[in-house]
Amino acid sequence: MTTPPSAPVAGSLPPAPDAKIAMGWMHTARFLTTAAQLHHLPPIDVPEIAFVGRSNAGKSTCINTLTQQKQLAFASKKPGRTQHINLFSLGKQGVMDAVLADLPGYGYAAVSRSDKVRWQQVMVNYLVSRPGLTGIVLLCDPRLGLTELDEALLEVVRPRVEEGLKFLILLTKADKLTRAEQAKVLSITRLHAGGGEVKMFSALKKQGVDEVAQLLWQWAHPVRPLTKEPPAAEDNSSPAQPSPTSESETN
Repeated sequence: MTTPPSAPVAGSLPPAPDAKIAMGWMHTARFLTTAAQLHHLPPIDVPEIAFVGRSNAGKSTCINTLTQQKQLAFASKKPGRTQHINLFSLGKQGVMDAVLADLPGYGYAAVSRSDKVRWQQVMVNYLVSRPGLTGIVLLCDPRLGLTELDEALLEVVRPRVEEGLKFLILLTKADKLTRAEQAKVLSITRLHAGGGEVKMFSALKKQGVDEVAQLLWQWAHPVRPLTKEPPAAEDNSSPAQPSPTSESETN
């Protein structure tokens, strides 16, 4: 006897879509807006997924590869110079059902200390208080591992991750490592992921591209709770009783 599948839990992930569906959805990404300050960002009522990471971690290349657009995310030849939060809308037929947020890279030495401090604070405020934030993708060069700044970011988002915020550490430039090196860095990084997922990624070899697109689609389309119709109100009134018959009426 086959056990019927249990009903999905509200807020849980739906089944992963076919890779073509997920990649087609990612390809709908379009520039939405840019902001230098958190309060300049528009309110968003759809799931928002943020991409964060050190400069030179390959963040812009990753976004462009996932969306199959060469210049959607600006890849500067001078890392760390882009100091805006860029939002990209996702959704077919003019219906926005998710947003990607590209946060400035951090940790680049050529940026002044005052700019570093200012942007670190903007990022912390965004990651802690952005209402529609559904998931975070932290990009990391596996040859360097998680740096001190990456560890600090993990500590910032840990409370929200424990509350259900989706989290993925994406180890970029996987083509630079052998399979044995990839397996080793995956194991090490998973120990520090704090409940998040860890995946290898290579824009050059297209490694992990389909899997990441499928995961982001799942993040943006959580299972909604089933709405139950309220039970019909019970009629508690007593049935009508025949009125007592007078003696005159019976005669």
